This record gives sequence, C-alpha cells and structure tokens, in this order.
Amino acid sequence: MIGADVGMQGKNAMKLTRILGIAGLTALAALPALSQEAAADTTPPNDEIGYIFTTFMFLVTGFLVMWMAAGFSMLEAGLVRQKNVTMQLTKNVALFAIAAIMYYVVGYNLMYPGDGWTITNVLGAFSTASMEPVGLAETETDLTYASVGSDFFFQLMFCATTASIVSGTLAERIKLWPFLIFTMVLTGLIYPIQASWKWGGGFLDANFGFLDFAGSTVVHSVGGWAALAGALILGPRLGKYKDGRVNPIPGSNLALATLGTFILWLGWFGFNGGSQLYMDTAGNVADISRIFANTNTAAAGGAIAALIVSQLRFGKPDLTMVLNGALAGLVSITAEPLTPSLGAATLIGAVGGVLVVFTVPLLDKLRVDDVVGAIPVHLVCGIWGTLAVVLTNSDATLYGQLMSIIIVGVFVFGVSAAVWMALKAALGIRVDEETEINGLDMAELGMEAYPEFAKG
Repeated sequence: MIGADVGMQGKNAMKLTRILGIAGLTALAALPALSQEAAADTTPPNDEIGYIFTTFMFLVTGFLVMWMAAGFSMLEAGLVRQKNVTMQLTKNVALFAIAAIMYYVVGYNLMYPGDGWTITNVLGAFSTASMEPVGLAETETDLTYASVGSDFFFQLMFCATTASIVSGTLAERIKLWPFLIFTMVLTGLIYPIQASWKWGGGFLDANFGFLDFAGSTVVHSVGGWAALAGALILGPRLGKYKDGRVNPIPGSNLALATLGTFILWLGWFGFNGGSQLYMDTAGNVADISRIFANTNTAAAGGAIAALIVSQLRFGKPDLTMVLNGALAGLVSITAEPLTPSLGAATLIGAVGGVLVVFTVPLLDKLRVDDVVGAIPVHLVCGIWGTLAVVLTNSDATLYGQLMSIIIVGVFVFGVSAAVWMALKAALGIRVDEETEINGLDMAELGMEAYPEFAKG
C-alpha cells in the first residue's frame, strides 16, 4: 500500500509538472506580445519623434563637418613647404578652438537673434548661447524642431570652416598671433553678422529673396573675401614673383594634400546634407539622399573637368588642379544641392573645376599669392555656385542672388581689410625676411614637422 501511494504521488507530481510547464511556455510565448504592447503604449508622439531624428541628424552631420577641420589641416600641410608645416597645423587647431569659444560667447545669437535684433534684420543680439535644461525639465522647448544644443553644434562647424579657408591662403609668411586675433573677429563678428542676413531671417532673406542652401556665399565666399583682403595687405611670399616671372613653389607632400581633399569630400556630405535642417518625414530623408548624390557628382565633375583642362592648358595633368577642381565642384553645388538633377549637378561642378584652372594663373598675373588656391576655390566658385541657383530653382532671381553676393562681398572685404590694416599697424602681420627664408616652424614655434629631414 505504501508503494502504491508513493507511485500515485509520483504520477500526480508528474502531471502537476506538465501542467506548470505548459502554463510556463504559454506565458513565455505571450511575453513578446506583451512587450510589443508595452512598446506601443510608450511610443513618443509624432512631434517628439521628429525632434529626436532631426537632433540626431544635426549631431551626425555636425561630426562630418567637424572632420573637415582635419581635411583643411592635411590639405594645407601638404601644399606648404616642409619648413612651414607645423605652423599650418598649429593654426588649424587653434582657429577651430577659437571659433568654438567665440561662436558661443557672441556669434550664435548674433546669427540667430530670433526676436532679439539689436537693429532689426541687420544686427543680431549681443549675448551668449545657452542650452536647454538637462533632460528638458521645466522647459517649453519646441519639440517640432531640434535641440538648441544640436543646432548650435552644427552651425558652429560652418563658422570654423570659414576661418580655415583664410589660413591656407596666407600661409608661409603671416605671424601666428595676428592671424589668431583676426580669427576671433571673423568667427565672433564678421561671419555671424552676415550669416544672420540670410539664415537668421535678416534683410537678404526678407528683401532680396536670397537663396543659399548651405553656404556658397554665406560660408565659402566669406572666407574667400577675408583671405583676399589679407593676401593683398600681406603681400606675396619672397621669390614668388621675380623679374616679371611666376616662380612655382611646390608643396611638401601631395599625398597629404590628396588625403585632405578626400576628407573634405567626405565632410561635405554633412555640410550639405545637414543643411536640409529637418529629418522628420520620409520626404526630408529622400531629399537628404538626393543632396548626398548631387554633392558627390558635383565633386566628380569638378575633378574630371580640372583634369582635362589642365592637360589641355599645361600639356600635362596637374594633381593640385585636380584636387582643387574637386573642391571647386563641392563649393559650386553648395548653394543649391537639392533641386538639380544628377546631370545638372555634374555640370555645375564641372564649371567650378574649369574656373579653378583659369583663375589660379590669373591671380598670379595680378601678383596675388594664394598658397593653396583657396580664393579660386572658395571665392570664385562660391560666386559661381550662388549664381547657378537660378538655373535649377525657380524661386531664385538673378537680381536677388547678384545683389546679395555684392552686399556680402563689400561688407566682408571692407571689414576684413580694416582689421588686417589695424593689425598691421599695431602688431605687424608679416614675419621678417630671415624667418620667412628659414621657415616659420623653427622661428615662431621652435619645432619642425619633419626634424629628420633637411629643410626645403
């Protein structure tokens, strides 16, 4: 009897185990459905989803534009002589840091004053930038757009890019500290004031209908005008123009220059793509994809055009022209990378590549010494790209585009020239002849980029 009872108990225990097992499996099977239900219940509203994706876009594209600082550094390091490489690297690191601080202290609110204009539609607000509270607690942040922090970060990168353009043009003969002081004025005042006239809702946007999607004029020609003013006041390098002849001064490392060009090409996808400003709908995502494709093909068009034209003009292809041709294509498409077809974008970029090949020798005839070709690339092609908007965007007018180019050019060139002249009178902006001959690396910094090699 005892054995029978034990047997019955064992059978009952096995039945109970099977019942519990089935119940457990049923519960486990239901878990995914329960978790999906919970997820569905906590899905953010549409405005918050848009806020998240647009903020994310600004941060990622901002990273890409920040990486362009490395591109400018490598491009300039490759196109200057080895005795000046360390100086160019120092300038590029320092100008980026200066831009970050000056844009925070005064630049951002000068550029985006909202309702706080000091002079309506002309001069923004003189105040420092501020972020949202941690976790958006107790704030009325507009969830239909993006976080202020991400927008500030993204726009700062454009400001720093403008200063990088100036650095290369004035290489190999400018003193470090006067250049950095000019950078403070450019990034804190000159750039944000003129940018507010278009992107901050100022008078170029309101009165002229000016269209400049990502900054062929607002960024690139501004850097070009500031560089031109500096080059004219600073003068050419020793030996560049002698006895009526132009003496080429080769760079130290074309491999670095090529690397820098590809880094800039990559960064430009963030530059133009992020300027869509929204990533909250399928339509905006499709437009960003179109911008990427047009940006890429414009660079390709510029590079191929420069390759062919340099062959025809000089008898041999010129790598430096091809590199600047690619950059010229990128600058040319920046004013309107959305509306052109792929074919039109390629042709717009190709025209930029042709312009570079003809503008570089023209500057030499005028005895304007631009070490890296930034004036042809950023100023000349910035103007071309801004005018080219009328070819593909029916909302643009030739009058509005041309007048805006002139207004920005007069303002930036005039103020830049005044600052350069003031620095020349107060501090001197050019190194002495011995320093220029021996190289700025040792004289100004006491170190060399390639200490194991002979100077050249």
